[in-house]
Amino acid sequence: MADFPASAPDQDYEARFQPLGLLEEGPSPYVTAGPALVQALTTGLAAGKARVEAATRPPNDARPPGSWETNPHLFDYNLDHFGIGTIDSPQWKTADRQASYLLRAAAARSALWGNHGYEAVYAHTYTDTEGKQLSGAHSYTLRFELPPPVESFWSVTMYDTPDYYLVDNPADRYSIGDRTPGLTYGDDGSLTLVLQKERPGNPAEASNWLPSPEGDFRPMIRLYTPKEAVLNGSYQLPRLERRGEGRRG
Repeated sequence: MADFPASAPDQDYEARFQPLGLLEEGPSPYVTAGPALVQALTTGLAAGKARVEAATRPPNDARPPGSWETNPHLFDYNLDHFGIGTIDSPQWKTADRQASYLLRAAAARSALWGNHGYEAVYAHTYTDTEGKQLSGAHSYTLRFELPPPVESFWSVTMYDTPDYYLVDNPADRYSIGDRTPGLTYGDDGSLTLVLQKERPGNPAEASNWLPSPEGDFRPMIRLYTPKEAVLNGSYQLPRLERRGEGRRG
């Protein structure tokens, strides 16, 4: 923090942490922290983690179960530093500076190192069309009637929970999308992806397979250079359908 100080508008907020010793020069106060400081930090860590975790979860709204959570403005917390190619516009800035702190933390937790919405939009879901947690114990299909409206490309990446790590698998496939070679499309131009732990026996399904872990998982769709329908929310991603236990390919 000494080498990379906060922006001037953020320094007053940063000063709130002075009692915790975060801004002190010299030896770290945490090497010999007293019981009161240890308790304050431990309690604060738990409360902060819960708050950030809640901010990454979809809101309780009237959307159908399994809907993908998208926020084109998830990475609008940068209010002061704009490099080459970054749009310095109120449209892509969080109006409430203090709210941007929680937004930054939620973005780091759920989609680290993301781009502004005009470059890429990220969507994730935890549940299927029945509202049940996605799990490697089951098989799912994700059917795109038409390709997502993007100018560049799109992909689906598999992550486990709660750590959001990539899923190790014998196929060495961690994402699938329109750049994946050998995809099998339907006669009507649709594309049906299969998300499950085992490789499907059906060759057509195997070419469209995204391996899942044994336990719970959270896939993420990335839409690069999205069109206006993605940005304004009029385009809705298809939801994951759980297949019957006897229907694994």
